Amino acid sequence: MKTFTLKSELKSYLNEIRKDKIVSFIPTMGSLHEGHLSLLQKAKESSDIVVCSIFVNPIQFNNPSDFEKYPRTTEIDINILTEKKCTILYLPEVSDLYQENEQVKQFDFDGLDNFMEGEGRKGHFNGVATIVEKLFRIISPEKAFFGEKDLQQLQIIKYISKQLQIPIEIIGIPTKREESGLAMSSRNKLLSETGIQKATLIYQTLKYIKENSDNFTVDQLKKIAIEKFSHQTDVNLEYLEIVSLEKLQPISEFKDANENAACIAASISSVRLIDNIIF
Repeated sequence: MKTFTLKSELKSYLNEIRKDKIVSFIPTMGSLHEGHLSLLQKAKESSDIVVCSIFVNPIQFNNPSDFEKYPRTTEIDINILTEKKCTILYLPEVSDLYQENEQVKQFDFDGLDNFMEGEGRKGHFNGVATIVEKLFRIISPEKAFFGEKDLQQLQIIKYISKQLQIPIEIIGIPTKREESGLAMSSRNKLLSETGIQKATLIYQTLKYIKENSDNFTVDQLKKIAIEKFSHQTDVNLEYLEIVSLEKLQPISEFKDANENAACIAASISSVRLIDNIIF
């Protein structure tokens, strides 16, 4: 695996080796887990060159302490990517991607950011879209892989890629889970054993919604699901929404199969987790 810290050197190297090869790209913030590796495996299966990036993007964090607390395990990550035969790692400093006092680009997401993560984390998706556009233009991959765990992010990236006319196939990969059903996340490392047990309520609730969508209305299911969180200590439900998969707008009636999604954000002893289920 070749590692680059400068975009100029990375672009030059890619221009040398790509020729007629298919390049896939996986942007990450590091602290890699099996979920990331499932993206890497899919990318390897469908391309000749796989580029991973590790960059904890400061402008997508609303809370500075959340940015500081975000787990960083760079040396371990490099060893994992080397072992898994990633072709190229891009490991930039902030100064390689942002000019001093650079303004965050403002995007029109056509309402995809109106609810859930966009509602509670103002500016978050502008920060995400800014860095993703920069990375796409540096690497110019044919394909880019993202986890479905960050469903709203995935749908927004698909949308802006079309709007910006960036010719990249955006591929979503199903969420990788622990045996308990807990979605794999870099933030899980911040949970205590008790916290991990409590966090399983998130997926249990999502699964309940999916399994009972024929038995209740949307409003009834939301009420039942929210009630499940009310009896838990150290578990703070931030939102629970049932939305259309395409537009991510709250719905009052269920749509056809695989056109609905239930989405949850909750904090377990101040560790914020998100998850979703498509049905």
